[in-house]
Amino acid sequence: MSRFWKIALIVVLVIIVAVVGFRLLHKPSADGSARHGAHDSSGKDKDGKDGDDTPPVPVTVVPVVRQSVPVYLTALGTVQALNTITVNPQVGGQLMTLNFTEGQPVKKGDVLAQIDPRTYQASYDQAIGKKNQDVALLATARSNLNRSQDLATKGYISKQDLDTLRNTAAQYAAAVASDEASVRDSQVQLAYTKVLSPIDGVAGIRSVDPGNVVTTTTAIVTLTQMHPINIMFSLPEQNLDMVRAASQNGVQLPVTALDRTDAHPLATGGVLKVIDNQIDTTTGTFRAKSEFPNAKNELWPGQFVNVQLLVNTVSGGLVIPSQAVQRGPDGDYVYQVQADSTVKMQPVVQAGEVGDSHVMIGSGLNADDQVVTEGQFRLKPGSKVKALKPGEVPAAPSAADMDKSKKGGRQGGRRNR
Repeated sequence: MSRFWKIALIVVLVIIVAVVGFRLLHKPSADGSARHGAHDSSGKDKDGKDGDDTPPVPVTVVPVVRQSVPVYLTALGTVQALNTITVNPQVGGQLMTLNFTEGQPVKKGDVLAQIDPRTYQASYDQAIGKKNQDVALLATARSNLNRSQDLATKGYISKQDLDTLRNTAAQYAAAVASDEASVRDSQVQLAYTKVLSPIDGVAGIRSVDPGNVVTTTTAIVTLTQMHPINIMFSLPEQNLDMVRAASQNGVQLPVTALDRTDAHPLATGGVLKVIDNQIDTTTGTFRAKSEFPNAKNELWPGQFVNVQLLVNTVSGGLVIPSQAVQRGPDGDYVYQVQADSTVKMQPVVQAGEVGDSHVMIGSGLNADDQVVTEGQFRLKPGSKVKALKPGEVPAAPSAADMDKSKKGGRQGGRRNR
């Protein structure tokens, strides 16, 4: 056989093998066609609908409910004492005693420290003595003036001498007035040797010890006023109009302080006191101040807390569990159960959070609509579902169901092959 015919024979054999292999790979399964008819490997018929033999997917379903929904604004806040005062002595001297305990409450007017008073006591006594001396001289000058006035009417004393006596009495009167001012000044300086608490508060850690010589620039202790107490926080500028509108006409908006994990309230009964008069251009926020009674010292200066500001209460808001809301490329959506027990993807718009586990829906749903809260990962639009109540567990599959599932798996394997 020539080389040409050998090559031609090989080409013919290759074509025959290719045709036979193609027919074997694309030969329809007789069992699969007879059993499933026009259904494809996904369990759908030619119209794209689920076949009758596809079991419904068990999912948890809850209805959309109406309820009054409080609208909160949340922010990170810092606790600040209503007053923080560093106590400095107003006179210098040796510190004799400290009469407070660190970390303990003090009352307004309590003696916090005693400075050596002996020098100031001596100055006070000296001022008293000088005043008494000038009072005596004033009395003598007035007596001389009174006698001279009687004699002047009879011509025994000249008018010049009478004027001199009158001016002398006035001079001693002025000296007595000056002495009284010196006495008051000395008395004040002497009183300053007792360092008093200017407020009700809590004493901090002392800065000096007894025996030290202190001056007017020496800090003795810092006092913080705890009742009431403030929390400062910042909100985005887009919330300014909402907060101002809600606080008009003297309405005090309630404020709650939560711990850093939002697990429980640390303090309640707070109210919004002040909205700052300008917006921070670097952060786009405005500051606000709230005030709490802090009767049990739940809040401590410098503490970081989460703040909840109640600005409104929506009556009849549509509420669903937050896990029902899914995020898609076109926004938020839920799986809504329809009358024929199939589901559809329903776009929704959230209007705010309701506690830790629910959200309020602004649009997309109506009251009593059924939405899926668990099992969404097994769903697609048009899937048949078996609605379960929250906490309800689907029944275990029967032996017939298990056998049917196994047969379906084997047939699907043959179709794939």
